[in-house]
Amino acid sequence: MQYRVLGRTGFNVSTISVGCWAIGGSWGKINDEESLAALHRALDLGVNFFDTADVYGDGHSERLLARLRKERSEPFYVATKAGRRLSPHVAEGYDRDNLTRFVERSLTNLRAEALDLVQLHCPPTDVYYQPETFGVLDDLVRAGKLRHYGVSVERVEEGLKALEYPNVKSIQVIYNIFRQRPAERLFEECTRRKVGILARVPLASGLLTGKLTRGQQFEADDHRTFNRHGEAFDRGETFSGVDYDTALDAVDALRPLVPRGTTLAQWALRWILMERAVTCAIPGVRRAAQVEDNLAASELDEIPADVLKKVQLVYQDRIRPLVHQRW
Repeated sequence: MQYRVLGRTGFNVSTISVGCWAIGGSWGKINDEESLAALHRALDLGVNFFDTADVYGDGHSERLLARLRKERSEPFYVATKAGRRLSPHVAEGYDRDNLTRFVERSLTNLRAEALDLVQLHCPPTDVYYQPETFGVLDDLVRAGKLRHYGVSVERVEEGLKALEYPNVKSIQVIYNIFRQRPAERLFEECTRRKVGILARVPLASGLLTGKLTRGQQFEADDHRTFNRHGEAFDRGETFSGVDYDTALDAVDALRPLVPRGTTLAQWALRWILMERAVTCAIPGVRRAAQVEDNLAASELDEIPADVLKKVQLVYQDRIRPLVHQRW
């Protein structure tokens, strides 16, 4: 396992870490014993960073991580998120009372005295123009309830605005072969300000595993069924906002570039780590075998320059016109 420092937090985190959305909900049926086995296997293999949110299964994934911490002696970091419990989800809701309540609930779920990292959970754009919201987070740090805070953003512009607040320590953003815009300016600014980057949806909701097929059916409570056009939340969270069949065509174009003995998922994760501004990728997992497959990516050789150029051609020709300027 390789490690990189998460911005100015001082946390030295595994470059392939674990996202916990899939073990909380919105990805079909879950099995807690399988989920815990996956989390244990991640620790076995050197993972020390887990990303979750208070709305994943209404706090279910947070509580699973609390169980993991109780069952293991190894230290690890947990990043959670706050804000999506608001109904309606409006900028005005990101106030002192609500944020304090959300943080205290996560403290209870995680059985923690202080949260390692709290991220505003893809808030409305107007939140980034509310200095008082970030002042509340500063106060929660001073009160000892948070160690650090950051933001999870939908759009590059939101990330750039968040960087204006000096105590933002991390930015979580969708970044993968099908979503490349963050590398143009956001990553440069994050590097300059020593802000960590968490690359979420690194496998484009499973597309970049190479295992999804045309006409494939997903369970009714899987966001890949109910959010393809942004019906429940931002469309870009599902398949990185790319039309499903179009994306499968792009996957077929990528397959010949993958070295023998390497899975498409491993190779796609290694592509992300070629960008030094990225602290870690956080693929979701549901089973121990997925953990093992993902973590092998950190040990792969660098992708040659000529292959990277071919990846860019696939993106430029098939994906960029559809999504690049949207997010």
